[in-house]
Amino acid sequence: MSPPPAESRLTPDDLREVWPVLTSEERVEAFSHLDRYSAQEFFFTLSARGKSIIILGSPEGERRLWMRLLAPDDAADVIQETDDEARSGLIDLLDETTRKEVKALLAYKEDVAGGLMSPRFSRVRPDLTVDEAISYLRLQARDGIEGIYYVYVLDVEQRLLGVLSFRDLFKSAPEKRVREIMQPEVLAVTEDQDQEEVGRLFARHKYLALPVVDGERRMKGVITADDILQAVQEEATEDIHKLGGVEALDRPYLQVGFLAMLKKRAGWLAALFIGEMLTASAMAHYEEEIARAVVLALFVPLIISSGGNSGSQAATLVIRAMALGELRLRDWWRIVRREIAVGFSLGLLLAVIGLARILAWHGLFDMYGEHYLLVATSVAASLVGVVLWGTIAGSMLPFMLRALGFDPASASTPLVATLVDVSGIVIYFSVSAVVLRGALL
Repeated sequence: MSPPPAESRLTPDDLREVWPVLTSEERVEAFSHLDRYSAQEFFFTLSARGKSIIILGSPEGERRLWMRLLAPDDAADVIQETDDEARSGLIDLLDETTRKEVKALLAYKEDVAGGLMSPRFSRVRPDLTVDEAISYLRLQARDGIEGIYYVYVLDVEQRLLGVLSFRDLFKSAPEKRVREIMQPEVLAVTEDQDQEEVGRLFARHKYLALPVVDGERRMKGVITADDILQAVQEEATEDIHKLGGVEALDRPYLQVGFLAMLKKRAGWLAALFIGEMLTASAMAHYEEEIARAVVLALFVPLIISSGGNSGSQAATLVIRAMALGELRLRDWWRIVRREIAVGFSLGLLLAVIGLARILAWHGLFDMYGEHYLLVATSVAASLVGVVLWGTIAGSMLPFMLRALGFDPASASTPLVATLVDVSGIVIYFSVSAVVLRGALL
């Protein structure tokens, strides 16, 4: 088939615009219509999953070309996006040196520093002169070093001794030794350090790259800012999915199949539905009170939704603060004291609004009978209790999950709301039983 005329040829911008809605087969087909230069430019802008789709959909000869264009860490990311059957075939397409580097990277978990790093970085020995170091770095640059931002000084056993910038290197006298101009204090991350901790270090210090070392401070690789940015974005996406009561999606929304989407959402939804059954059981327990004072049933949605909303607010704030490293387990008591004050104040605010609403509606429509003041008092007092309890429960659930070794983001807002719904019913009818005794009950 002859290529399309130049004036009608697909451009990277055209393909980028429609890329999210295309199937895997359509993506490969559209990609094949790009000219060689545009195809290469577009290929490097794709996510690891996008690259894997293109590579696996290309003829065998082209697969080798695309795989060998990737840096070792990018190749490892692409391989992790494929199934077990395709992985060995993709690894075999790499040259011997890159194959060893990629296999070493695949041995790490995906969410730790070792799984994010590139094993190719600029390095020099401390006894080299500045001129010798510059010449040596020129040779390294030809081997595809990952983002030449800093030069790391290593001893013969590859232990990290120091770091220097290219500015320091080029402004120094040619005969000076590297050890004389290097900075011996180097911030480094360990190979098993969690990507969230690494992301916080990048955010705090504004570095373009950080070295990765093992337990004996031997340098294993380097993590660049763009590597950690992508990892943190994926982590945040996963947390947001969990907060919504959905199992984290492993690919873009439009690329998730119907059955896979059902599976991701049905589990949590079924669990929450079972939890809400306890709300029905609690209502049944107070069936007699409801029969004698039907007016109480009118305010059940108001009460339980207020508690669920306050709990969801608190859980969201605490989970995000934990993700940013602002809170640790030992801070739980400070949070309890703070949320008690906040929850009580919010409860009072909603109680005043609820009280005013009941009094206004009774004045306008005479809706709540002769004991409307007691009904209003019961609702107002219940709102204070339910909102206070919801706030405490929502703020403490992430701490409990973290203490048990689970992801705090699992304390999703629907889960908090479901837990608070049940207790809200109990609080509401217990308060009503006290306030309305001898009147409606």
